[in-house]
Amino acid sequence: MKITKAVYVASCVSASGRPTPAKREFAFIGRSNVGKSSLINCLTGNSSLAHTSSKPGKTQCINHFMINDSWYLVDLPGYGYAQVSKAHRDHLAAMIDDYIDNSSDLALLFVLIDCRHDMLKNDMEFLLSLGRRGVPFAIVLTKCDKLGSGALATRIDKTKTEIGRYWDPLPEIFATSSEKGTGKDAILDYISQILKDLDNQPS
Repeated sequence: MKITKAVYVASCVSASGRPTPAKREFAFIGRSNVGKSSLINCLTGNSSLAHTSSKPGKTQCINHFMINDSWYLVDLPGYGYAQVSKAHRDHLAAMIDDYIDNSSDLALLFVLIDCRHDMLKNDMEFLLSLGRRGVPFAIVLTKCDKLGSGALATRIDKTKTEIGRYWDPLPEIFATSSEKGTGKDAILDYISQILKDLDNQPS
């Protein structure tokens, strides 16, 4: 797949506020400052589509972008640490849960993890919560250009081992670099295949 058109459509704070018309949704989420906005800009080829910031917790709403007039890319708030109050973090967590539980058009959730660090407890807790709810997801390792090839291979293997304790078969795992475009084609091709599979399902 090649993205030829990416347009910001709307922001909302609950699944009930999603834009119309309804279309398949592919959402992106991760810990604060994981590189989510940079990845979205890389995938769409638009460096200013999603706002990037060195300050954690930049995304405060559920942002929908129409892609090729056919599906929505959804930018979710980050989970975990952000420079906001606990009450506001709880509010964001409730917003995320509401969207995940009540968006009937969610086709897949991409969970972003910084490849430079071990998977944290809240990463695994979030993944396990998706498993309990039957939410389809894929893992995206970000900032892979920051590691050498050997260290990256070790990180990928470790991630597979950690995830493999709970999932068989493993979810898809993508190694990405927003700066170099690594993994962009693989993610977009995966989205394209899911859309084709969903379209071919009997109604």
